Amino acid sequence: MNLKKFFAKLFLAKVAYKEEVMKKYLIVGLGNVGETYTNTRHNIGFKILDEVAQEHKAIFETLKLGDVANFRWKGRTFILLKPSTFMNLSGKAVKYWLQQENIGLENLLVVTDDVHIDFGSIRVKAKGSAGGHNGLKDIQEKLNTQEYARFRFGVGGNYSKGRQADFVLGQWNKEETSLLIERLPVAAKVIPSFGTAGLNNTMNTFNGK
Repeated sequence: MNLKKFFAKLFLAKVAYKEEVMKKYLIVGLGNVGETYTNTRHNIGFKILDEVAQEHKAIFETLKLGDVANFRWKGRTFILLKPSTFMNLSGKAVKYWLQQENIGLENLLVVTDDVHIDFGSIRVKAKGSAGGHNGLKDIQEKLNTQEYARFRFGVGGNYSKGRQADFVLGQWNKEETSLLIERLPVAAKVIPSFGTAGLNNTMNTFNGK
């Protein structure tokens, strides 16, 4: 093979690799590990990723800094991450898996609870502050930026002053548990939409839904 053909082949390989990398998405559900936290409001990120994995027949396995599953959908690869670092140290796992999979910030989506919006409401944003959420705060510090997409699922704010921590670490009540059966399948559709339809279309389709 002459040099011209060699470099042409190398260039095409690099283009193909770049295109494949651009089609990979890291979806991070925030929560706390352990049976104690499984059905708490703060773990809605884990619960939504479990719903996505079930729908797409993806299986989580315990790897470095978290449980990881992946699936292909419409030519895209989705890597689902449930950090094992506990909520307040989520950034370490997010940073590691972004680097490990060579995924850019534009293909990162963080799924979390939000006490500032009504129960079951969906709000997808392109960027923003941590809004008092310790998991998002640590991600922001570790990545040194607020420029990443986040998907907030409303858990409501039905708690008295000074009791926010107790509320988010509390178990879903019977009414919420019943309504989650309806809301989780809707929330799960946000993830493939983010990768295939894009952020703006996903916001237009799901915000307030």
